[in-house]
Amino acid sequence: MRWPTNAVLASLPNRHLRSLIRACTRQRSIDMGKKLHAAIITGGLAAMPDSFLHNALLHFYAAHGSVCSARKLFDEIPNSHKDSVDWTVLMGCFSRHGMPQSGLRLFVEMRRENVRVDDVAMACLFNACARLGNVEIGEQGHGFVMKVGLGSSVKACNGVMDMYVKCGLLGMARRVFEEMGERSVVSWTVILDGVVKLEGVGSGRMVFDNMPERNEVAWTIMIVGYVSVGLIREGFSLLEEMVFGCGLGLNYVTLCSFLSASAQSGDTMTGRWVHAYAVKAVGNEIDIMVGTAVVDMYAKCGRVDTALKVFEHMHQRNEVTWNALLSGLAMHGRGKLVLNMFPQMLKEAKPDDLTFTALLSACSHSGLVEQGRHYFDNLEASYGVTPKIEHYACMVDLLGRAGHLEEAEVLIKKMPMPPNEVVLGSLLGSCRVHGKLKLGERILQELVRMHPHNTDHHVLLSNMYALGGKQDKANSLRQDLKNRGIRKVPGMSSVYVGCQVHQFSAGDKSHPQTMEIYMKLDEMIQRLRLAGYVPNTGSQVFFGVDSRDDDADKLEEIGQALFCHSEKLAVCFGLISTRAGSTLYIFKNLRICVDCHSAMKIVSHVYNREIVIRDRNRFHCFKQGSCSCSDYW
Repeated sequence: MRWPTNAVLASLPNRHLRSLIRACTRQRSIDMGKKLHAAIITGGLAAMPDSFLHNALLHFYAAHGSVCSARKLFDEIPNSHKDSVDWTVLMGCFSRHGMPQSGLRLFVEMRRENVRVDDVAMACLFNACARLGNVEIGEQGHGFVMKVGLGSSVKACNGVMDMYVKCGLLGMARRVFEEMGERSVVSWTVILDGVVKLEGVGSGRMVFDNMPERNEVAWTIMIVGYVSVGLIREGFSLLEEMVFGCGLGLNYVTLCSFLSASAQSGDTMTGRWVHAYAVKAVGNEIDIMVGTAVVDMYAKCGRVDTALKVFEHMHQRNEVTWNALLSGLAMHGRGKLVLNMFPQMLKEAKPDDLTFTALLSACSHSGLVEQGRHYFDNLEASYGVTPKIEHYACMVDLLGRAGHLEEAEVLIKKMPMPPNEVVLGSLLGSCRVHGKLKLGERILQELVRMHPHNTDHHVLLSNMYALGGKQDKANSLRQDLKNRGIRKVPGMSSVYVGCQVHQFSAGDKSHPQTMEIYMKLDEMIQRLRLAGYVPNTGSQVFFGVDSRDDDADKLEEIGQALFCHSEKLAVCFGLISTRAGSTLYIFKNLRICVDCHSAMKIVSHVYNREIVIRDRNRFHCFKQGSCSCSDYW
């Protein structure tokens, strides 16, 4: 079909042009709508005073996320020709595309112009408050709803409840829910979401079972809730019931939600099932958003080679897809591969700030200092990307790890924005590695002012004191934490076995198979000792125990504590619960310690097992006595 010429368009009545624009809006024909707008302008029709034509274009651009174009058209429409729909369309556009504060300002402007406020406008207001976490304005909006007689509107009440849930006020949301004369499936779903997130999946399941009607969103909330806390068997059972029992299909939003939950929890089983479902439903040409989520899921679950294969077979890729892969490769220490693939990305997609965060992170994790400097120095000149604080954090980490602490400190002073906790924390970690105690003390003072209750930085510095022979200062620092009632975040390690997550803390004896686990631990330590393992008692500091003390009993006490670290217990459970030779995947909430890192290398050799550990910063793949990080982390 040939596109009509400007002359033909000029001959069409405006009502027909508006119909064409609305059709483009409904059918999500972005390119066609833009061509139509361009033809209208070049044909001189835009100069004709037809506010209704501007209205249609406003709705088109707002529906497709073109915020600037939508705002420009909105401003060109005289206030006398704007109705409440025009205002709410732009408000909703602001909220959906990361500008909720602009949405709030627009609501204030709407009230000043005495435009009639309906339940849709209030829903937009509450959505903006929810995204901002602004409960104060949300409460004022709630009062306004009751004052103007919108308290019986299901849409308005749903917005109020969602706002309270997002702001953590589940009690207020429940009160609104209980006072509603009429409830929709959305009303129930909002409450379900709040209960699952704020009270847990147990309470959420009771709400779910009592729902008179369930939509795909409700099922997704419940299943994602189970997967997120490691209750894989329960989540998978519900997923099967949703698809095979109720006949509900999984759309791209639901698929992406499941894949995201699997990525965060490390649950590959559910992630693989969802991937297979997507392929079976639509063939290999799966939606680009779903494909990207699949790549991200495999990478974050430790299967980076699988992520790479999925990526290579995707028929369509954008910058988000590339960012997911490059970030995954960076976390796995594949820095050289990231740099090799980057030129290929330039042929397919335009890199953005997240791309360069992944690129610089890859350089940092792999010790590629010169390459990191090159890309950072050319961010703006060559790629049009203004360096953000995330890029500075990566460079500080890169320089610090490589021992260039003075250069890292100079870079921090030159930053156009004040350093945050990540930037200073990276430098503090490098101070510990390279023994820069005085610099570490200065950095800690700044970090304490920012986040006085964060124990990670205090522990780092106390370790530095102990390793520097200043045990009194180390003990004093930790005693100060005790006196202020601040406790160190406990290390937790998880391993998936038999469709269930098994979680361990240091010295944990709560597992049903505790006796077998500790018997395996004793055997493992003996075999490691025979292979040359010596506990790294200098790598950790314990309350009241000096790791530099020559007292054999005290050193043995430290050694015993090291043996019972959470990742060692998780590995022992994995060894007794999985077939010989299979890969073990461990997920840890904190950074792996030096002793466990050394021990895992030997375990991988002695037991002929590949062990993949995802800690807070990156992945470590232990195989045949070595680690993918090359001891550079």
